[in-house]
Amino acid sequence: MTAPASPELAELESALRGLVERALGARVARIEWLPGQLGLRRFARLRLAEGPIASLIARIEAPEDPAGRPAGVAPEPPLEPIRALLEREGIPVPARRAADEHAGIEILEDVGALTLAAAALAASPGERRALYEEACELVPRLQRVRDPGGVAAFDRRMDEALLSYKADLFCEWVAVPAAGPAAGRAVKEAFARIAEAVREAPMRLAHRDLQSANVHLRAGQPRGSRLVLIDLQGALLAPPEYDLVCLLRDSYLDLAWEEVLRQLARIRPRLPDAPAEEEFAHRFDLLTLSRKGKDLARFVYAARRRGDSRYLRFAPTTVRALQAAAGRAAGRDPHFRALAEILASVPEQPCAR
Repeated sequence: MTAPASPELAELESALRGLVERALGARVARIEWLPGQLGLRRFARLRLAEGPIASLIARIEAPEDPAGRPAGVAPEPPLEPIRALLEREGIPVPARRAADEHAGIEILEDVGALTLAAAALAASPGERRALYEEACELVPRLQRVRDPGGVAAFDRRMDEALLSYKADLFCEWVAVPAAGPAAGRAVKEAFARIAEAVREAPMRLAHRDLQSANVHLRAGQPRGSRLVLIDLQGALLAPPEYDLVCLLRDSYLDLAWEEVLRQLARIRPRLPDAPAEEEFAHRFDLLTLSRKGKDLARFVYAARRRGDSRYLRFAPTTVRALQAAAGRAAGRDPHFRALAEILASVPEQPCAR
């Protein structure tokens, strides 16, 4: 994707070319701007003229959308030093090739454009299962990483403020438009119940956005060496089920529930805290409600506020995951019955109303 020409863009491209030449002694032959995501960072693939490295990825920070975090909470920290810590711990992440921290530019290894979502869609059932087994195996490895000091991820945690923010988003953009003003109280009561469960849970390092779009496959690598994690800067402390929710209840790839259960049964005993089976299952559903509720709200927000409707095609998968999790949660805890009723009234395409 080529970005529109502008003086600001020309200046940025010049800065990227200069940084690569100074740091690596290489010449950038072509710059390909990559499609944006829900966040406002910009990314470009830098094609090099010659040498052993064919391409690099430029990651350019941008002023964030404050709607993406609770009021009064600091923005996400920089990519370093969490990237470097994970690299030292053997977690597969892109290598850092150069940086201009003052300008907010990181030059990273190009791990390729093939995402777990794309690979899984093209795979046979057996290969898809193997891909997800490999991805799930990264979760206990992440959870064993300890704070060496000076890494902001260990000062950030999933807490009541974050869950309250997710509840507010879900109320504003989904629940109240679908079920009326009274739905807001039921949503907030349910999310307060989720916050109680989170307070009682062990806290472990989580990627925080471990969905299939943020897991890439390196070309030509065998199983065990092919997956690599990107978009690391949002890492925080969270219950042990959270990254598994992001991965297995992903809006971008609708895994059959039987396959989700199989993957969870396989990985639960390998987690450092090895939660009891019923506790694990209940918290998995509660965190699905908080995560998928926020995701659905952001899809609708992007469409209505920014005019970006690209993510609405993922709304049906997200709504179905929410409805199923709410039904299971309500079966264990009557506090979630009202939320389950509200979700039953949410159309699979919320912007249709």
